[in-house]
Amino acid sequence: MKTIATRTIENPLIQDKVTFLETAAETGGKFTLVQVELAPNGGNDLHYHKTFEETFTAVEGVLGIQLGKQIIHLKKGESATAPVGSLHRFFNPSASEKVVFNVLLQPGSAGFETTLQVAYGLARDGRTSRKGIPKSLYHMALIIQWSDTNIPGLFTLFEPVMRWLARRAVQKGIDKALIAEYCRI
Repeated sequence: MKTIATRTIENPLIQDKVTFLETAAETGGKFTLVQVELAPNGGNDLHYHKTFEETFTAVEGVLGIQLGKQIIHLKKGESATAPVGSLHRFFNPSASEKVVFNVLLQPGSAGFETTLQVAYGLARDGRTSRKGIPKSLYHMALIIQWSDTNIPGLFTLFEPVMRWLARRAVQKGIDKALIAEYCRI
């Protein structure tokens, strides 16, 4: 069995850590459970998922969650759920303290797990911008596809192009190469 240390990945650019507590494979696809250590002022942009819901539970510090237009600040033990299709984001409102929280995806998402490993690996290897965005459009398209991350607004105009790029990346074997290089969990 893998230890927690071998199940933890780090993104040196954004200073985040993710520990895989239970994977979709380990739960028969019922759920994925990860623990995130989010750096001060860290977080992500508004997005939604079409295939799974996310439940965020604060473990240490205060976790900011935006669900639609509502902003929630979760303290230790408190949770909030982003249902399938709902706009959401998470963030650390502190400028000096990290926040630790669990994320439960239901059903589990092996693609999301792959996304984290590949995205963090690309960042470690200098293959992303300073904000962690892949330099390769093929890599970006695969990450968007694997993670089922959908971004509202202007980005929706680029979705057909991203889907096409993801298909091309698969045809070229780029997906298999990234998985072989970065996926260990």
